Amino acid sequence: MAGDNESRMEKTVNSLKEEYNSIRTGRASASIFDKVRVDYYGTPTPLNQVGSISVPEARTIVISPFDKSLISAIEKSIQKAELGLNPSNDGKVIRIAIPPLTQDRRKELVKQAKSVAENYRTTIRNIRRDGNDALKKQQKAGELTEDQLKQETDKLQKLTDKYIDEINAVYAAKEKEIMD
Repeated sequence: MAGDNESRMEKTVNSLKEEYNSIRTGRASASIFDKVRVDYYGTPTPLNQVGSISVPEARTIVISPFDKSLISAIEKSIQKAELGLNPSNDGKVIRIAIPPLTQDRRKELVKQAKSVAENYRTTIRNIRRDGNDALKKQQKAGELTEDQLKQETDKLQKLTDKYIDEINAVYAAKEKEIMD
């Protein structure tokens, strides 16, 4: 029972980390393209499966399509993803200069990251609520004594606190990354 709740909470924290990868900071990172899909012969395909993404400098990303005929499709996909980036190509590769973030944009991104973190904290609390409901059902069914219910509820609360702290740490790291 507790293992199921813990694995759900662990997945929630991992999901937050993935979502934070797509929040752009002032530094070039291939992970900002994780959610970009390219129309590859009618199939939406992850960008990293149709080209290699490299970061030769702190503020530059280069995408080399495996199939040169996809260069304009990749460019369109990046523009449609609304990452605030302007790709340009030379017929062989796509270059993307990562503009430095303005202070206002940084504050906006921190606000977005904070909101995302709060949604994930709510998810953790919902897992706790579901776990507590299941424990109460077990107690009603006579599978748990009053003392066992209290112990399991306390364990679940400790687990919840642990993962909320983890979310707070992930958020703090992202905030620092955005503001640097």
